[in-house]
Amino acid sequence: MNVLGVESSCDETAAAVVRDGREILSSVVASQAATHREFGGVVPELASREHVDNICFVVDRALAESASSWADLGGVAVTRGPGLVGALLVGMAYAKAVAFARNIPFLGVNHLEGHIHSIFLDHPDAELPALSLVVSGGHTNLYHFRAVGDCELLAKTRDDAAGEALDKLSKHLRLGYPGGPVIERLAREGDPGSVSFTLPRITDRSLDFSFSGLKTAALRFVRDNRIGVSDPDAEEKLPEAILNLAAGFQHAVIDQLIDRLSRALPGREVRSIHVSGGVSCNGELRRRITGSFEALGLPVYFPRPSLTTDNAAMIAAAGYRHLRAGRRDPWSLGADANLRVE
Repeated sequence: MNVLGVESSCDETAAAVVRDGREILSSVVASQAATHREFGGVVPELASREHVDNICFVVDRALAESASSWADLGGVAVTRGPGLVGALLVGMAYAKAVAFARNIPFLGVNHLEGHIHSIFLDHPDAELPALSLVVSGGHTNLYHFRAVGDCELLAKTRDDAAGEALDKLSKHLRLGYPGGPVIERLAREGDPGSVSFTLPRITDRSLDFSFSGLKTAALRFVRDNRIGVSDPDAEEKLPEAILNLAAGFQHAVIDQLIDRLSRALPGREVRSIHVSGGVSCNGELRRRITGSFEALGLPVYFPRPSLTTDNAAMIAAAGYRHLRAGRRDPWSLGADANLRVE
């Protein structure tokens, strides 16, 4: 079964055609990074407008690159939430319209479920049950993924997401947006031990994440040491203090992710570790998480870099599993900006 996936939850307009939930026939993404860069973050109204401009183009291109026609599709899967409600509505309206016009089954998919299923596009035999960590600019959630359709939320961030914290530090230093890749690049040149951060602890002993304290400590370091970039467009050599701050901050973020994964293991059946979402593209995160858990005999799986950020292939893959089980959604289905994985 070929499934058309449509993704418009934030600042990428994406479409993909995936066969049988595993084989990517095409994947097209129109990024809005250049539009939002001058603002240091995503502007919801601008994002919605760009989705309207891009969505027909990306779907047409995805169909062409997959050598598919509408008659070859067994269903249309679209991101229903969570995300920016205006952006979500663009994708939902488009998917409903084409599904209705072509008499194709329609299905709304949870964006986070898409990230969870992105693992299986590269690793179809990844062992379950697993601890599945979704870590991105908008989400930092930990699940006990026992089987398809059986996913328990163990922890979530109580404030900033991990990627959001990286973006805010980069913005404060005037280093550019998105901040994750910038901080990763600078961290390679810095000493993570020269700027230390305290690992946050939640007072009720839950597994929840918290990154606002790290962000505040980093911004205080910037203020106290009077560091920053005077001209973000100039090719100036950055002060050692900025390189060390980037290294220490990234190290602390990864420390917390490893800590919560480790604390979630006791008392649960876990055969592998899955890490997805935009921040999972970070090379140091991949190295440290892999080393920590493979030492315990647990294989660690990541999606390929192109599947870590928002894309429609993961939406099509997740949708396929529901469509194959006979699920269909009504035309009255609405977008849900705060949708949770059930």
